Amino acid sequence: MIKFGTSGWRGIIAEDFTYGNVRIVTQAIAKLINEENKKASVIIGYDTRFISEDFAKTSAEVLAGNGIKALFCKRDTPTPVISYEIIRSKLTGGINFTASHNPYKYNGIKYSPSWGGPALPETTKKIEKYCASIQPKDIKNISFDEGVKNKLIEIYNPRTAYLKRIKELVNFKALRKANLKVAVDVLNGTGSDYLDALLDEAGIKQTTINKNRDAMFVASGGAPEPAEKNISQLFQIVKKESYKLGLATDGDADRFGIIDSNGKFITPNEVIPVLLYHLNKTRGWKGIAARSVMTSHMLDKLAAKIGVEVKETPVGFKYIGDIMVNNPDDFIIGGEESGGLTIRGHVPEKDGILACLLMAEAVAMNKKSVGEIIKEIKKMTGEVLTSRLNFRLPVEVMEAFKDTLKMKSPDNIAGMKVREKITIDGDKFILDDSTWIGFRLSGTEPVVRVYVESDSQAKLNKLLKAGRAFVYGK
Repeated sequence: MIKFGTSGWRGIIAEDFTYGNVRIVTQAIAKLINEENKKASVIIGYDTRFISEDFAKTSAEVLAGNGIKALFCKRDTPTPVISYEIIRSKLTGGINFTASHNPYKYNGIKYSPSWGGPALPETTKKIEKYCASIQPKDIKNISFDEGVKNKLIEIYNPRTAYLKRIKELVNFKALRKANLKVAVDVLNGTGSDYLDALLDEAGIKQTTINKNRDAMFVASGGAPEPAEKNISQLFQIVKKESYKLGLATDGDADRFGIIDSNGKFITPNEVIPVLLYHLNKTRGWKGIAARSVMTSHMLDKLAAKIGVEVKETPVGFKYIGDIMVNNPDDFIIGGEESGGLTIRGHVPEKDGILACLLMAEAVAMNKKSVGEIIKEIKKMTGEVLTSRLNFRLPVEVMEAFKDTLKMKSPDNIAGMKVREKITIDGDKFILDDSTWIGFRLSGTEPVVRVYVESDSQAKLNKLLKAGRAFVYGK
């Protein structure tokens, strides 16, 4: 059964992510498109994973067989580039072959409709329904060469237009003046010749590592995720060479990782408030900031001080993108604790390349390290500490935990009274003194995630201990 998660359909290559299933999913998307649009054009992208470009060609052949023009990217392409091109060229949509930050054995299909953001549930449910009814005999396709000959497949390059747009969103003049020295890790992904190329254009001295294609992602331990544990090479370079920043992007360059000049990893929970603070201070932007439900309330506390409204969404950037599209003039920034971010005037999709450049801009224009900017923010918000635990559970423990969540909510956790329960995605308990703890089941693997936040390390430790006990029913 083909099921779409928070960001598309993902599966293990050769087990369920096969050429046959790629054809079925593409045929389902083609059916959806042809019901709504008689003259459609769809951009097809792919990342650096094993045979991603071949899966993408298979998809292009099915689109062409259904009379839909496929704009086939000439090289591996970041997710935000696909999103921008959909909007810029008023395309019907985009199909991107990527499993983003997931381990090397996964691949995936991400479908974005004409608004440029990830497909919302009402769209993916239709695709799932069509997938379930499609038989091999129902699939229409022609060869790639025939598609090119008949002008139903076009080799396409969206890179130049995207780079131009980023230079409009980021203050390159300030970057040139700052004389920054930056280290970059693109984790063998699609950020290569995008993030480093933009830094070169800004006149920033930079060293970029892991630009080569490696479908096994050995440098990052098998998963191209810019989490603290996966970017040890970048930490070493920043510390050894005294760089102002370390910047990283994931496999499809929609997520970011940031290292400060002192070698400290800056979490997305800190990056989002830093950039809200920076955008408000340097551009005077007011309006709406959006965050997913398990993202830090540091954003809320800062927003309250500077007169900005915060909207809370389920996990999945499509929900933040939806707020952005419906509030284009008021939207300032949207982000998730997992490392996704966008700003006003850009795409309703995560962009790790933009996030990295904006952090460089913040350091350049404030003439301070990221840590020093965070200290300024905490003078307004007070101390905010966050942590997250991931538990990979046996099936029986997972089922028992699901039953626990369905039961009556606890009156207190870790000796603190439960004041409110939020269930827009998972179970989030607001406790005394704005402390909170959240539990959420992964949509793609047998993992329970526990999120905690408080104003002291002692409270945080108590919450982590209570969270572990709650998961295991102790």
